[in-house]
Amino acid sequence: MMAKAPNPEAGKRRHKGPRQKHVPQRTCISCREKGDKRGLIRIVRAPDHSVAIDPTGKRNGRGAYLCHRRACWDRALTGTKLDQALNTEINDESRQELQKFAATLGEDVLDRTAAAS
Repeated sequence: MMAKAPNPEAGKRRHKGPRQKHVPQRTCISCREKGDKRGLIRIVRAPDHSVAIDPTGKRNGRGAYLCHRRACWDRALTGTKLDQALNTEINDESRQELQKFAATLGEDVLDRTAAAS
C-alpha cells in the first residue's frame, strides 16, 4: 500500500473575513416580542428592592425589559407582570415614576396589523 502524501493545508484554519459581533436578544415582558437588548428599556430591581429605569443596562439587580410601545408599559404597570418579572411588589412611588416615564413615550409607531400585511 502506498502512503498518502501529507496535506500542507490540513492543520490551518481558514478565515472567512471579520467575525460578526453577537447582539444580545431580550424579550418584552408585556408583548413577548424579542428585540435587541439596546432597543428595549430595562427596569431594574436593585438589591435594596428599589425599582428604577436603567438606561445603561448595567446596574446591579434583577432586570426586566419593556419595548417602546405605550400599550406595553400600560399593561405592565396596571397588572402584575412587572411585579412577577422583578420578583417584588412595586410600591406606589416607584410605580408613579414609571408611569411618568411611560407618559413621555409616543404612541405606537407601527400598528401590528399594518406591519403584518
